[in-house]
Amino acid sequence: MASIYRARDLDDGRTVVLKVPHPQYESDVVFHQRFRREEEIGLKLDHPSIIKVYQPRTKSRVYLALEYVEGETLRVRLERERDLRGTPRLGVAAAVELAAAIAEAVAYLHEHGVVHRDLKPENIMITPSGRIKIMDFGIALDRSARRVTWGAGLSQVTGTPDYMAPEQIQGRRGDERADVYSMGVILYEMLTGAPPFAATNLYASMQQKMQHEPTPPRQLRPEIPAKLEDLVLRALVRDPAGRPSSAAEFRTWLLHPEQMPLAAPPPPSTTRATLSGMPDWVRALAWALALLAGSALLGWALSRVARPPRIGVIVATAPMSILS
Repeated sequence: MASIYRARDLDDGRTVVLKVPHPQYESDVVFHQRFRREEEIGLKLDHPSIIKVYQPRTKSRVYLALEYVEGETLRVRLERERDLRGTPRLGVAAAVELAAAIAEAVAYLHEHGVVHRDLKPENIMITPSGRIKIMDFGIALDRSARRVTWGAGLSQVTGTPDYMAPEQIQGRRGDERADVYSMGVILYEMLTGAPPFAATNLYASMQQKMQHEPTPPRQLRPEIPAKLEDLVLRALVRDPAGRPSSAAEFRTWLLHPEQMPLAAPPPPSTTRATLSGMPDWVRALAWALALLAGSALLGWALSRVARPPRIGVIVATAPMSILS
């Protein structure tokens, strides 16, 4: 939806990144509001692990001016591990260190009323010094905003299927616990080499997350500590109430597993997704199909109703004979 350019600020000479929307989206009111909200969110944030947004004096068109960061995305780092070691996963200690840094930055977002809603390896930069930078607030939710764009123009279902919480896939906005779920997916992938549910499309992802449970990480990598596995699985619980209540709590349990309650989290529901939990268009399609099937069944039943026999036609178990 946008092109990325490296540029130089003529005022102070610093290198910046320009994020320019594709022309076909510039006239879209909903997209324009979201693009502007991304700038508003970025301008109010000031954390070393979050990409900075700059405010140009004037603009000739819609764009964002962002901090330029040397380094690589977490996705590139994982792929580099695949090339070096044959599997796209990190050492346990390195994964925990990165997850703790991500959780610290996300906790800062939550403290300032921002839910990212699209955390994934592609949106996390790793600098040469090892610091992380969270970027891309295009679909973030700002609780302090007076007006939130939702349900018009662009799809209600926002995010990347592999990293989206089940409630997001169902079409709900998602709160801070949706970010906790995404952090659980990222940590799972850093430890095992793949996300818990790898789907080719949104609907396959919905089916997997609503009907299946993730494979315990220790089954894929036995050296993972049991407490770390427990935390990952708690973050991936289908019901938001069963997850760590905040990014700060997630980070605390990650760094101090002895503080994590011993009691098992509420077991994920084993019931299949119901129509009430699906987006409006899915429910409408299901009802339409049901009505169509009912109409066809009724028509078939009516066609089978006995009618007075025609004169000259004899129906028997033997081959039919027609009288002349």
